[in-house]
Amino acid sequence: MKTVSLNSDTITRSWYVVDLEGKTVGRAAVAIASVLRGKHKPTFTPHVDTGDFVIAINADKVVFRGNKLQQKIYYRHSNYPGGLREETAAVAMEKHPERVIMAAVRGMLPKTPLGRQMLKKFKVYTGGEHPHEAQTPAPMSV
Repeated sequence: MKTVSLNSDTITRSWYVVDLEGKTVGRAAVAIASVLRGKHKPTFTPHVDTGDFVIAINADKVVFRGNKLQQKIYYRHSNYPGGLREETAAVAMEKHPERVIMAAVRGMLPKTPLGRQMLKKFKVYTGGEHPHEAQTPAPMSV
């Protein structure tokens, strides 16, 4: 049996929608990153973006376990001297809950141009609606 190595011409992509209501951040991010990377397919090729599109809805209803809401800190820098900003997960969820999910998934993808290309196929929305109905996304379990 020959080993299949895909290229960009032979990839078929699907769309999946995942409802994050009541799901744990890390466990949901693992499942999403796996689909974005394409590891759920038998034709997975590490150096090619074989993953599918993922739409995450209800990002504002995601759950943190333990004391992570108060203890987990998100950092960002303005690129000016002394420009380090930090906020707890509770503040981040209140202001921009979609960024919390995006940061968790980004941390589980490769830190290369290929990983950034995979992240472009991930869409996050705070409500239960999304503008991608034309793609007929299939439900994904987390």
